[in-house]
Amino acid sequence: MKVGKWDARIRRAAELASSHEFAAEGLLFYGHIGQFQKSIYARVEAAVGPGKKHRAPGTLRQEFDSFVLLPQFAPFLSIVQQHAPAALSQAARELRAKESGHWKQALTEFWRDSSQPPDDSRRAEALILWMFLQPYAEYLADHTIQESLNGTPPLCPLCRSKPLVGVLRPEGDGGKRSLICSLCASEWEFRRIVCAACGEEDVHKLAVYTAEQFKHVRVEACDACHTYIKTVDLTKNGNAVPVVDELATIPLNLWATEHGYTKFQTNLLGI
Repeated sequence: MKVGKWDARIRRAAELASSHEFAAEGLLFYGHIGQFQKSIYARVEAAVGPGKKHRAPGTLRQEFDSFVLLPQFAPFLSIVQQHAPAALSQAARELRAKESGHWKQALTEFWRDSSQPPDDSRRAEALILWMFLQPYAEYLADHTIQESLNGTPPLCPLCRSKPLVGVLRPEGDGGKRSLICSLCASEWEFRRIVCAACGEEDVHKLAVYTAEQFKHVRVEACDACHTYIKTVDLTKNGNAVPVVDELATIPLNLWATEHGYTKFQTNLLGI
């Protein structure tokens, strides 16, 4: 069972919340979500089993076990309603008022295709569906015998979702770049000097920004498509947890927005 990775995420969220007051609300909310995601992952593994299976690239979303997932949705909505920022809490309250048939349809539709951004009226609901389905997707990814990749794809090789964050891991005298999937948390290698969104390779069009308070996190922006992704440099801070440190570094998002860049994939707070 790989639920220990949630323990690391939850600890990191609590640690950063105590030292980054401006991000404390989101980080503490993440701690509650992480605890529940951990329990969902464990329930899925207990029901489906610990074995691995072959899945062809891009086919992870062809599996969906509503029988296991649906009974956990109401308790999850309660957690979101109780601990989330106002907009997410209200969306959870509205979802709880609907019948289970609506829940099943909404979860199934999101699972099958969440590639198109939702309209403003459904953005908070989509974030809730995403958070709930993440541990299920992560279970499937962890229990997949992965094939060798050809090239360095910009989307997740298993579920075709966008990356949430990049990571630099120590290799030799430098760092090797990878991307981490926003849905199933799979990690795959990606070239160091190239835009993850559009494939731009001209170094003069690839801006990098760092802030003194976050020396281990950088904004990697592209002047060709005007998108950005944050990358966590583990060669500078080996205690960082990429998906959590990404959430904590709100000032970097503000810098990118002020300079006309749009985030390639928003996080669970919609940022």
